[in-house]
Amino acid sequence: MRILIAFASLSGNTRDVARMIRARCEAAGHSVTWIEADVQTLADATDRPAHDLYLLGAWTDNAGRTPPEMKRFIADLVEAVGKPERLAVFGTGETQWGEEYYCGAVRRMAAFFGSGYPRLEIEQMPHGERDALKIQRWTDHVLNCTENMPHADPARFIA
Repeated sequence: MRILIAFASLSGNTRDVARMIRARCEAAGHSVTWIEADVQTLADATDRPAHDLYLLGAWTDNAGRTPPEMKRFIADLVEAVGKPERLAVFGTGETQWGEEYYCGAVRRMAAFFGSGYPRLEIEQMPHGERDALKIQRWTDHVLNCTENMPHADPARFIA
């Protein structure tokens, strides 16, 4: 399966999550296109924007907003392929800024695309066995739903 992982990361926390997701996807034998939206565009990273699965990640900006570089990437993606049906989102946030803002970018992206996949939300940075397991379970679930259960309700899964 061809998978596109695109993310924006301010401090490196979301990049760390993306790396763990990419490693899991590659270990399962999938081909991964890697896009750091802070420094790359869709056109820079691939000559064929169409993929079997899209995994988008972001940190959360002021008041729960999506960072501008990810907004630009999303606009390019929608222009190139429309709103993909097989798209899942992940990201990092900080509850210290208020629960209503925590991982707001992840929630906004999932709502914009109407994603039926569960969201992966990590507090600040991935650390410890608990976060590693959460990321593995989420990635495995998204891959399994995409490959084997296209009619299942993946949003019911709890990572």
